[in-house]
Amino acid sequence: MYLLAQANAWADIPVGEHLFYFSPLIALVCTMLAIVACPIILGRGARTAAVVASLGVVATFVLALRVAGAVGDGGVSGLSTWIGGGILIADNLSVCFQIILMLFVAGVMWLWWLGSAEQERNAPEFFILLLGSALGMALMVSTVNLLMIVVAFEAASLPSYAFVGFDKRDRLGAEASLKYMVFGAICAAIMLYGASLLYGLVGSLSVVDVANYTVRHLAGGQAPILLWIALICFLSGIAFKISAVPFHFWCPDAFEGAKIEVTTWLSVVSKAAGLLLLARLATVFCTAVDYPVEMTLVRPLAWTIGIMAAITCTFGNFSAYKQQSVKRLLAYSSIAHAGYMLMAVAVFIHPSVEGHEAGLTALLVYVIIYMFMNLGAFGVTALVAWDTGSDKIESFTGLGRRAPWLAVPMIICLMSLVGIPPLAGFIGKWWILVALGSLHDTVGVQGWFSLSTLGWFLIIVAVLNTLFSLYYYLRVVVEMALKDEGQPRVRVPLGGAVLVNLCALALLGLFVLANPLKSTADRFSRDIFQATATLPAEPDSIASATDETD
Repeated sequence: MYLLAQANAWADIPVGEHLFYFSPLIALVCTMLAIVACPIILGRGARTAAVVASLGVVATFVLALRVAGAVGDGGVSGLSTWIGGGILIADNLSVCFQIILMLFVAGVMWLWWLGSAEQERNAPEFFILLLGSALGMALMVSTVNLLMIVVAFEAASLPSYAFVGFDKRDRLGAEASLKYMVFGAICAAIMLYGASLLYGLVGSLSVVDVANYTVRHLAGGQAPILLWIALICFLSGIAFKISAVPFHFWCPDAFEGAKIEVTTWLSVVSKAAGLLLLARLATVFCTAVDYPVEMTLVRPLAWTIGIMAAITCTFGNFSAYKQQSVKRLLAYSSIAHAGYMLMAVAVFIHPSVEGHEAGLTALLVYVIIYMFMNLGAFGVTALVAWDTGSDKIESFTGLGRRAPWLAVPMIICLMSLVGIPPLAGFIGKWWILVALGSLHDTVGVQGWFSLSTLGWFLIIVAVLNTLFSLYYYLRVVVEMALKDEGQPRVRVPLGGAVLVNLCALALLGLFVLANPLKSTADRFSRDIFQATATLPAEPDSIASATDETD
């Protein structure tokens, strides 16, 4: 009778509707299966595998757009406090990331067509790793379940380890892959240990229950030390994915040793997935407190994230000063920008407050802009390195004469990374500063450790670091525009010139379209606080049926 009651509980669930909400993820899995079948049916041709992967990416993107329309009109939303609500969430935030993800996958595949299509001997494996990593990152942003977070974390990380050392004949890539894998395995073990402790303490895999448990014990002044250890261990794994200090050590070596397409991929989506996951978890903790009385209970978490953000961006910027490799310079630049984006995550505002989505909106705006900035910068670096055989700064000397169609977009991308108007990078940083300025305490708790103090502290750090970063970005600009040693012209394939110039035009256009961009990000930031269960069946129906049987 219990099994019959379970079947009845699921009888009224619209399975087709819920499968539609997760159709982009299903399309990614089907694309991976099709690529696996390609060598058997059509042969191991690199272009054949690339075409199949491209069709799958297009299908996933179209489905993500359709799901965006559905959830935007009141579809499935997240943060359900009901344990039967499912471990995956389809809401505005998750589908927005899937759209961004597929756009960036397309950009990385474009780079692959330009630089690796001719000599690639393991194309099916390359695309399986690329799409497998994308699937894991999409899952990371689509859950508030401890077990699913760990599974998604590994699904994103394991392909990345192989990705970095994909060329087995490259000693530098193999060494970088080994360092990345060892460091990642340690962080994954620490994260899993923290998740197991949280489950043991709370008795639930839901982050909502963990947040309620934490807030309840903080309010009673009896938070066990084991709880803090568990939270720190769990957050360590997410910090590794973001490349936040002190979990950043893998980043420069992995970026330098990997193929340029892989470096471009890891520079954006790995950080974006970790940051959006962390932002979702932060909103769970904000939702768990009783506003406004208990809002001060989450200040320690906000300060922890804020201090980590300040240290991360400062370390990344100063470490980039002495780099001679542009790939390595951009690696430290990506660490610094992870710090800027981490500042947006530190914006803890209760969902009942008007404008509570300020931090998440700023983060989404920054991620979209950062995608174009890094794709353009790494694209130019790849084109120069493929022609000259080096990615050293000296290889860019005189690029304004040798390849103006590369020099101009590179300057635009670098200055946008600084955050100089009239480029979109300025808009990204501006909205983060606005979000930080909206932080305030609500119960008369002022002083050095208030949320408003944290906001102004991070504003000062962000502005100073923007000034610090100007030096090493200008080093590359000076080499391209003001120096010339008579090197031969750089041969630029048409597709490469189109890609990097489209990124530059996007950075100019997004500055002009700042308000529509902000409105779009606002839309995708809304409604993730609703306690709408993914599965509508009430678990009490099972219990009542069981009681009747007894």
